[in-house]
Parts: sequence; structure tokens; C-alpha cells
Amino acid sequence: MLKIRNLQSGYGNLRVLKGISMHINPGEIVAIIGANGAGKTTLLNTLCGIIPLQSGEIIFNNNNISNTSAEKIVQKGCSLVPEGRQIFDILTVKENLLLGAYTLRKKLNHSSYDYKKILRNEIEKIYSLFPVLKEREDQLGGTLSGGEQQMLAIGRAMMARPDLIMLDEPSMGLAPVIVNDIFKTIIQLREQGKTILLVEQNAKAALNIADRGYVIETGQIVLEESSEGLLNNNDVQRAYLGKDYKSIDEL
Repeated sequence: MLKIRNLQSGYGNLRVLKGISMHINPGEIVAIIGANGAGKTTLLNTLCGIIPLQSGEIIFNNNNISNTSAEKIVQKGCSLVPEGRQIFDILTVKENLLLGAYTLRKKLNHSSYDYKKILRNEIEKIYSLFPVLKEREDQLGGTLSGGEQQMLAIGRAMMARPDLIMLDEPSMGLAPVIVNDIFKTIIQLREQGKTILLVEQNAKAALNIADRGYVIETGQIVLEESSEGLLNNNDVQRAYLGKDYKSIDEL
């Protein structure tokens, strides 16, 4: 579904990514782990068109999107759940979700009547996944708890009907019990046919639900392995996992 070849990008004269090559197959959950400042967020922001690439190639669903705008990348089926959630505090839950469908009408090219019906159906799918959001439908986004805001951020990304969902640090700042719920939701999304690219500081939780993983250090991929292989790698354990970690069966 996604192929990245020798990707380089950064900010002005600062090169953060230094030749990233990786791939994601349809239906996979792929985790990217690494220390703060390694380039994880820069990678996602480059893939979704927020940061222009300096060189290299991004192929998504057999289309070259290397120099494509963020809006068109969403239309093509790739959505980002950004670090820190970044919902609109002064808009209601429902309004936040509707904004997530901004590109959907162009993508579907339906009449106004059909589009409204489709929107209602998409919102109901989000409420089915996150019932608390239905309860909070008319509540301002800024008044939600951190976990509810993360659910809303995921729901907003799903409103565009993406094939690939990229999540940037979805567990950040959340209580452990909420983190468990969020990661169970990610598994549900894969069961619904979504492909997931997961950037996560909590390497234990990420690798426990992922099929494969990449380790990124100073803007370069230094290791690619199955999740089981990374969990059993002594260097990865020392650097990212600590002495003990829970399996997904314990979440």
C-alpha cells in the first residue's frame, strides 16, 4: 500500500530524515519506535504532505504522491491522527467530525442529498466505535477529557474514509486504562480493513499489537523486524522496552 524510497526531509536547511526506505502492506499494523527527536513525527508529517520532501519518493496505492498537497493526499485515502490530538476546542464533537469529512464530497462526487446521508452514516459508525462521543455530540471539544479527545481525533480522521490511518503518539498523556482502550480500538480498525502506521513512544504497547516494526534513530531506519523479533531483541529491550512488558493478552 505504501512504499517510501530514500526519503529525505526536514525544516529549512535542517535535514531530519536521511534516506528513509520502508513499506506497509494492506491490512498491516506497522509500528515505528524511536527516541524523542529521532524523526518519527517528521516522517508522518512528510508522508501526509505537511512538510515537503527534499528528495526521495512516496508511493501510495501505486500513485506517486511525493509532491502532492495534504488535501489531495487525504482524498487519496491517507489520514493522519496528529500528535497532541489537535482537535478544535471551540467546536462541538459533531462539528469536529464533520470537518474530518471536508474532502469526502470531492472524493465521492455525490449529490447534496446523498452526501448528507453518507455523512450521517459515517458519523454513526464513529459513534458505534466510540459511544461516549455520541453522548458528548453537542459538547465543545475543549471540554472533553484527554481520552475522549483522542477518540475524537481518531473519529475525525476516519470521516475521510481512509485506507491508511497514521497515528502519532496516540497514548501521549493518557491514563493507562485509557491507553489500553485506544490500542484495542486500533486493533478494531484493522479488523475493519484499515491499514495502520503507528508512531508510538510506548514501544511495548505498539509492538504488542503490530505485525512489524521499524526502529528509527537520528533520521534513519536502523532496524526492521517482525514485532515478535523486536520484542525479543536485546538492544531494543534495553533501549525502549525496559525489563518488563505486557503482552496484548494482558492489555
